[in-house]
Amino acid sequence: MSLEEIRKQFAANQIAKPEYIDRMHEVHACLFEYAGYIGQTDISKIEITDGMVVMTSREDSVKILCDPDDKRIAPIEILNFMDYEKVDSRMVFRLVHDGDRILDVGANIGWYSISLAKRYPNCTIQAFEPIPKTFGYLAKNVGLNGVANIRLNNFGFSNTAAELTFYYYATGSGNASSAKLADLAGVQEIKCRVMPMDDFLREQVDSIDFIKCDVEGAELMVFQGGMNSLRAHKPVVFSEMLRKWSAKFGYHPNEILELFAGLGYRCFAARGDRLVEFMTITDETIETNFFFLHREKHARQIQSLADET
Repeated sequence: MSLEEIRKQFAANQIAKPEYIDRMHEVHACLFEYAGYIGQTDISKIEITDGMVVMTSREDSVKILCDPDDKRIAPIEILNFMDYEKVDSRMVFRLVHDGDRILDVGANIGWYSISLAKRYPNCTIQAFEPIPKTFGYLAKNVGLNGVANIRLNNFGFSNTAAELTFYYYATGSGNASSAKLADLAGVQEIKCRVMPMDDFLREQVDSIDFIKCDVEGAELMVFQGGMNSLRAHKPVVFSEMLRKWSAKFGYHPNEILELFAGLGYRCFAARGDRLVEFMTITDETIETNFFFLHREKHARQIQSLADET
């Protein structure tokens, strides 16, 4: 029973004051349970104010305003699983340098953008999120953290300029995609604008050093729309590649490996503090996040971080 339901019972004289106090205390006890629990997670603080719950990460003090409907945003993932993509995040931090120009494609609520902005205050980060509600949380989280080096863009990237139908899941905003990934109740169809990365970079950015791309299966189309930029700037690329999501778009992640190989890149995954090379992705591959480094431009990083045995 909720706090409000218990309070209403007491107000209606349906329960006596001693029982009301006991029942309310049973609910309030979760506050103290969280105080003891979060010490083993990467969440250092949970703040409750009027109509808001804000969680702060331990490692980079990233503040995130939590959507009460979303079961899979980073702070909730941390409460459930102790941390959020820690191995991949630490590799990202090793590959980014202060002063880099960064694209966060599929920024969601801003976890990676804000972490990078706080850790590297001289970086310029362009964050892209097409879903209006998610973009609203992204903007609020950027404001909460007081970072001035993030530029917000309420559209996505693809291989063409268009208005696409996106499928948005309130209980998992990170699964929003221009393909219907699951037959879940309550999915919303939302029209969102996309454009080729090349068009944006040609008009807005002189150079690019690092790209993070997580667009729930549409990664190939993002890179197809950015071929000229990838060829010219040769950024480090950190991308999610899931076979089950790419299948919804009619391709296999190995097509992304082939695209990058044609541009002179090698593909790696992070294991511990090292990079392990992947020549192909098979049904036995358990990794879902991958790093693309150019064999010439990033030769020093490859030599330093990759297992070449």
